[in-house]
Amino acid sequence: MRSLRGSRGHSKGESVGLPLHSPIEYKAPWEVERIGRASRIVAEALLALRDESQPGVKTLELDRFAEVFLRERGARPAFKGYRGYPFTLCTSVNEQVVHGLPAERLLQEGDIVSLDLGAIVDGYYGDAAITVPVGEISPEARRLLQVTQEALHRGIAQAVPGRRLTDISHAIQSHVESHGFSVVRVFVGHGIGRALHEEPQIPNFGPPDRGPVLRPGMVLAIEPMVNAGTPEVAILEDQWTAVSQDRSLSAHFEHTVAITEEGPEVLTRADSGEGW
Repeated sequence: MRSLRGSRGHSKGESVGLPLHSPIEYKAPWEVERIGRASRIVAEALLALRDESQPGVKTLELDRFAEVFLRERGARPAFKGYRGYPFTLCTSVNEQVVHGLPAERLLQEGDIVSLDLGAIVDGYYGDAAITVPVGEISPEARRLLQVTQEALHRGIAQAVPGRRLTDISHAIQSHVESHGFSVVRVFVGHGIGRALHEEPQIPNFGPPDRGPVLRPGMVLAIEPMVNAGTPEVAILEDQWTAVSQDRSLSAHFEHTVAITEEGPEVLTRADSGEGW
């Protein structure tokens, strides 16, 4: 994800040097197909990582699993080395919002962990995230995951030709806030294709009917980040990990989505059709 502020140390989510109003790149069908190949590998990896996220597993072990999974399928990690990020996977546990660094930390029963992963295939990127329960979790944590996932799909439903960018944003914010949670405002979604972060930026909040008109050929990484408490975040001393400022639980779901004449096509689905 990108940062609206672009000043969060070495954060993977900050601006990547694009001009503020650089043009949106519209992809040809063959380019969407290549993005789709990378995206399907990401989806398959995340579904496997979901099963691996058990009590007693180290988040560093999940990172190693993710890298092997990608490379065995002919993909390269998109995050590793990006602006100095040292890992393949972002593992954000409980109050960690995004960019959590894999470590020796053991997952515990009742945790939730966000798994954010990107891959490169033939020069094109796929990007997705899923937040999963570790064993049995609290009803409040389960509700947070459900609402965040629902908000993602509310946003995707707006990704049709003729609508405007912030119709996605407004759908996400409305659903999240109607359930008493808050949308993180510092980090946003983004275009994706030959680069991990392209225009346009996609806030998860704002009034409808603003921004660029959505057109076929746009490929978007839509990714609500939702806190159980206030929307503010803080960056830890590692200069990567973003946490909710009030240390409330946080969840993150993301899909790479192509806009087509027929409507949104979710590219980050496994070949089996399974997704989140």
